[in-house]
Amino acid sequence: MLCKRCNMIAGLSPFRGVKPYSIDLGHVSFCAMLPKVPVPPLKQTLDTYLKCIQHLVKEEQFKKTKAIVETFGAPGGVGEVLQKKLLERRDKTTNWVYDYWLEDMYLNNRLALPVNSSPVMVFPKQTFRDHKDALRYVLDFWRALPVDFARGQLAGTPLCMEQYYRLFNSYRYPGLKTDTLKVQINAASSAPKHIIVACKNQFFVLDIVANSKQLNETEILSQLEKIVKMAENAKEELPPFGILTSDGRTEWAQARDVLIKDQTNRDSLALIESCLCVVCLDEPSGLEPRDTNRALLMLHGGGREKNGANRWYDKSMQFVIGMDGICGVVCDHSPFEGIVMVQYIVSHIFCAFSFRLVDNLDMDVFKFNVYGKEFIKKQRMSPDAFIQVALQLAFYKRLVSTYESASIRRFQDGRVDNIRSATREALAFVLSMTDERDTFTVKKNRRLREAINAQTSYTIAAITGMAIDNHLLGLLRIAKELNMEKPEIFCDETYLASNQFILSTSQVPTTVEMFCCYGPVVPNGYGACYNPQSDHIIFCVSSFWENTETSSAVFVKALNEGLLEIRDLHARLVAVMRGAIPLLERTS
Repeated sequence: MLCKRCNMIAGLSPFRGVKPYSIDLGHVSFCAMLPKVPVPPLKQTLDTYLKCIQHLVKEEQFKKTKAIVETFGAPGGVGEVLQKKLLERRDKTTNWVYDYWLEDMYLNNRLALPVNSSPVMVFPKQTFRDHKDALRYVLDFWRALPVDFARGQLAGTPLCMEQYYRLFNSYRYPGLKTDTLKVQINAASSAPKHIIVACKNQFFVLDIVANSKQLNETEILSQLEKIVKMAENAKEELPPFGILTSDGRTEWAQARDVLIKDQTNRDSLALIESCLCVVCLDEPSGLEPRDTNRALLMLHGGGREKNGANRWYDKSMQFVIGMDGICGVVCDHSPFEGIVMVQYIVSHIFCAFSFRLVDNLDMDVFKFNVYGKEFIKKQRMSPDAFIQVALQLAFYKRLVSTYESASIRRFQDGRVDNIRSATREALAFVLSMTDERDTFTVKKNRRLREAINAQTSYTIAAITGMAIDNHLLGLLRIAKELNMEKPEIFCDETYLASNQFILSTSQVPTTVEMFCCYGPVVPNGYGACYNPQSDHIIFCVSSFWENTETSSAVFVKALNEGLLEIRDLHARLVAVMRGAIPLLERTS
């Protein structure tokens, strides 16, 4: 038996008044009014692809790649055949890239969900007077869903709300070769009316409705208190089955196949798999509650010896409430983007899994206090583009393939595409900044602005459906569906290397002191999530200890130095313009 039913007068609901599983038909029709994701012109994508990779590979390799790309895109060639089929798919589907992207990005990935995939939101440290005070904190996890609009570039554009509906209605089933994401779109009368509460590695099923009525806060607290008492009964303690969900996806699928041979286990799993969310009541970790430790505990629970088994990673939303005040949210990334989870939370509240994985994660949460987005805006620069260029500078002379997520929720069922931030303009700026012989302030500032403009231009292309990564993926998948031999462009060394994102980045802004973090996407890479505030910037940098080429502390040090260098460059430019420093400095 995997879970226990708390069979009291009524069940538990950590939510107030609004049923998360009811669908607002107004929102549905609103989303249907959005345009479909476009298919960019083939030549445009191929030209942009070459521009993105030319400065990242050796000249000889680029010549080979250019010839392959030209053959692929030639009149009457393979590229035109695939493009035609892709355009036909766009006409027949709501979103031509959604299934391709979901499978490629998440469902086909066999790595464990924690660290490798699941993002987390770390809440400000709470101070609970006692365990009852901690349980009351659960009551803050529910509000109505707003219609969301774009911020930043092209602000005000209506966005698709479908990802909000998946927050509580999704479940990711492990598979031997690929996972399955199921989203329940039920009428309120037939929708799930229970949640799962994890406490001391035990799982409790709690109904959120009794006699056709949702529970009030007094009833909720009563049920939570009883759960805590039940979990302390060592005689009825079950094995820590939650640790299985933190294993590799194939391994978990195999274990699940064994479990479901027993009818009681099948029934228990059915309850867990159909719940609205999981509430994890964590034991005190015993760690100092600094930002980095709180981030680690959200990402993997601290392993089996702490709260690593007090999780069920297949569920889309897990609310974590630690008795020591360490709280946050853990998400399965496949149903929705991190920013959707963040905006929901900010708007509405405020294993054996491998000890190697826990021990291997090198996390550094860094708060840059010298300036924030207001200083950047005063320079008439985009804060996001500015930070992306600073991240490239942190690598000094070595630019690498970089992923920055770009929301395409301006389109029906839109998720994300990739902003390729390692532009040739960024390279020119980085080389200028790291060349001790280059003392020309005006020229360096010009290159900074050129790098930021290039980043901004690519960002706008990406959020309007004109980036290259989704398009190239679509062409590759169409070729597979037609049983064609894989086109040479997708076997090319350059294409394979350009999709190994050593630097995986994402801006997840909030209006309060909470932050999002995740792990690297490749063994020799960095994860860099950032939250620009008015007068400071929070960075969450992750890497793996076992890779000797990476170090989160070293990267943070370089990032701090780079941000200060850019500030000093601006100060010198002001001095040059005022004639306060020699003419040589004013020469461009």
